[in-house]
Amino acid sequence: MNNRLEKIRKLFSEYRIDALLVSSTVNCKYLSGFTGTSATLLIDPYEAFLLTDFRYIEQAKDQCPQFHIIDVSGEAQLSLSQLLDDRGIRKLGSESDYLTYNQFTTLRDKLAPVKLIPVKGAVQSLRKVKDSDEISAIKQSMDILDSALNNIISQLKPGITEREIALNLEFFARKQGATGNAFDFIVASGPRSALPHGTASPRALQHGELVTIDLGVIYDGYASDMTRTFAVGQCSEKQKLIYNIVLEAQLAGMAAIRPGVEAKGVDHAARSVIESYGYGSSFGHGTGHGVGLEVHEGPRLSKKSDTVLEKGMVVTVEPGIYLPGWGGVRIEDTVVVEERGCRALCGFPKDSLICT
Repeated sequence: MNNRLEKIRKLFSEYRIDALLVSSTVNCKYLSGFTGTSATLLIDPYEAFLLTDFRYIEQAKDQCPQFHIIDVSGEAQLSLSQLLDDRGIRKLGSESDYLTYNQFTTLRDKLAPVKLIPVKGAVQSLRKVKDSDEISAIKQSMDILDSALNNIISQLKPGITEREIALNLEFFARKQGATGNAFDFIVASGPRSALPHGTASPRALQHGELVTIDLGVIYDGYASDMTRTFAVGQCSEKQKLIYNIVLEAQLAGMAAIRPGVEAKGVDHAARSVIESYGYGSSFGHGTGHGVGLEVHEGPRLSKKSDTVLEKGMVVTVEPGIYLPGWGGVRIEDTVVVEERGCRALCGFPKDSLICT
């Protein structure tokens, strides 16, 4: 955590602030290790403070030894104002990404004469590059997904409902150590597989149709994300054709990943394959996104993203083709950017369309 605090302090001069107020629960956890749901961090050039209420004092002391813990069970803003005065802070950065306009103006008025300065994306910029412990946690989270899909594949038979599949996946993942879902699992079969975010419905699987399963869990605080598409019972030639196009695009996107490449270049590598087969209009979302403490975070792999990839970034590569009334295919791996390319953090097979 010390290293993270020092990195955030180096940004103070860029934003022209004396200290930073961190209100995002996720960013608080990243900088302090605190897992409670009510906390604010104050970081100045020399010290770091965690402000929380009576419920979390002992937890904060245990989890955040590098922070001074301050009980703000009474008037939180008054306690903060006094702390700012004691520390001689006059220009305070605040996370503009996480405060509503009303929250910002109320805080600005309560803390006067301290000047409240909006700061956008400071902590998120640090979170884009993962350290070895973070990558290890994401890998373990991904291992649970591999096991869950291996466990469910024999159940993908006509008659089972999408919701039953989602429930069975979650139950198995929890038994493997997952503490929650990273998002509502997507289980979309038949024509519904053309819905990129087709969360599980009461619809029963039918013979000869596609089913797309997109799942992610939380392990040790870190998210995972993976998608596979299957055929129930048998595969048609068109299903295999669409699947192989998406697979070619996904592999092209992964091959484009390396340090120094712009994120939009990865998107182009995957998208151009799908466009070359005449299905460009059927791939309407970005190629991928960052994964970490949140399942969707920076960097984005999209047409407009100028982010330059760095070693240690963890991203998804998930092109798809969606044909309304027929169905769709998406293949997604979560990968880590390494010195000369990328490494997939999941191992579930994708080389051909699996017929269950």
